[in-house]
Amino acid sequence: MRRVSLQVAEGETLGLVGESGSGKTTTSRVALGLQRPTSGTVRFDGRPFPKRRRELAGRMQAVLQHPHWSLNPRMRVGQSVAEPLDVLGRTEKNAVTEMLEHVGLGADFADRYPHELSGGQRQRVSIARALVTRPGFIVFDEAVSALDVSVQVQILNLIKDLQAEYGFSALFISHDLGAVRYVADRIAVMRQGEVVETADTRTFYTDPSHEYSKQLLEAL
Repeated sequence: MRRVSLQVAEGETLGLVGESGSGKTTTSRVALGLQRPTSGTVRFDGRPFPKRRRELAGRMQAVLQHPHWSLNPRMRVGQSVAEPLDVLGRTEKNAVTEMLEHVGLGADFADRYPHELSGGQRQRVSIARALVTRPGFIVFDEAVSALDVSVQVQILNLIKDLQAEYGFSALFISHDLGAVRYVADRIAVMRQGEVVETADTRTFYTDPSHEYSKQLLEAL
């Protein structure tokens, strides 16, 4: 990647789009502190990242394309949702049940295993797991691309509702420009490791400035 400069404001969703291999996932890993940049700085709440990522534990989370990447098939749903709290040494009574209810699942789901759930239900569990520590920043990396269209809409609405309630900032990565348009406040376009355009959502879809952005929109 070269000269990548992005900022996500408090409570904002930044959509990140571009072809496969353009650097979107690498950007998300750097943003989460999972990969260090060779140059430049990464800041969270206006401060440089600490040397030990553990100092930010619970304040940043991710929801991935395939829920089974984050859900242990041998753990019950309740255990999976509680795991981020366990890592922090926090035991909050009723936190798991409340979070499951917030994502549209009943308390009885806590005793189920991932294989007993539909794809949409598993993704709801992944979102509950990400939110249980009340993070300030969440990366959604192709979080709806593996779901049926009708379920995608449900999950996108859920993300918007939860963001309105909890106020977290989000980086929403997707190749689906329709999904990005629905959830993002601003959009950044990556190509060959560079950010070639950043604009508010309305401007991007009505008057894109970069030729590559125009090509992406023409392909819709």
